[in-house]
Amino acid sequence: MMNVSFEQLKSMVVFAQVVEQGNLTAAAKHIGLSRAVVSYHIKKLESQLGIKLLNRSTRSIALTEAGSEYYQSCRIIAEQASRANQQIENIKNEPEGLLKITCPVNVGLQIIVPALSEFRRLYPKIELDLMLTDEVVNIMQEGMDLAIRGAPLPNSGLQASKLSTLAMCLCGSPEYFKKHGRPTMPSELDQHDWIIYKLTAGAVELTKGNRSYSVAVKGGISTNNAAARTAFIEGGHGLGRIPLYDAWPKILEGKLEIVLDDYQLKDIDIYGVFPPGSTGSKKLRLLIDFLKDYFDKLDRNAQNRIKS
Repeated sequence: MMNVSFEQLKSMVVFAQVVEQGNLTAAAKHIGLSRAVVSYHIKKLESQLGIKLLNRSTRSIALTEAGSEYYQSCRIIAEQASRANQQIENIKNEPEGLLKITCPVNVGLQIIVPALSEFRRLYPKIELDLMLTDEVVNIMQEGMDLAIRGAPLPNSGLQASKLSTLAMCLCGSPEYFKKHGRPTMPSELDQHDWIIYKLTAGAVELTKGNRSYSVAVKGGISTNNAAARTAFIEGGHGLGRIPLYDAWPKILEGKLEIVLDDYQLKDIDIYGVFPPGSTGSKKLRLLIDFLKDYFDKLDRNAQNRIKS
């Protein structure tokens, strides 16, 4: 039986990071070592084992068959070490440490920033690093603890927890309705201009009782940014399907009006997506539970205001 030294255990963890980060440079940045040290660990590990683990080029790496098998064992060791640290963290009286979070820009500014502000008041020793971007971030490579997304990525190997279901509404500005009329039934919607949101389907689905309607949307303005979409609707350039939480403040100000509110729109499910094995982190569990409660209160308040 081959004895495993402490130095080799370190090399095994480094190897697991190289595989997960996709190259030596990214792994070095993630674990705080120089690229030369990371390369040394891989070469030493291959020498000790007497077998090639990686096929390396200047820009990328590829696992050999042996490397793929060996990685599974190294990954388990790294996860167990991380879990041990999490268990120690969880027995502390007050949670602390860093949480790195990413989410889309609009939901970030409208909801996540105010939510994190409240969260930090409750847990002042938890540090927060927030990345706002509408791009889908590779959370493993970027070292993120949590991503807020409209859907979990299929076959990504990541874990997901549903945070909320957000109600949607059809909106336009008073200026737009003054010029183009106010739709009173779904069959009129295809006669109107729309602000096209490129990250969703090109049709709006409505239901009422057992009847359903699908309306193909068209218009002269399209965007991949939710805040820009709402601004263009507010500017009188067309109709749009937007979250109720986003529309409500502008409805109160008289800048937007809801149409066809007796029809149901398909809601949007919001998920918290995180790396596998990280559910043992007390601070991450606290944040996920807090966001679920925050979203729930927000949606209930908006629904109650619409009904009142």
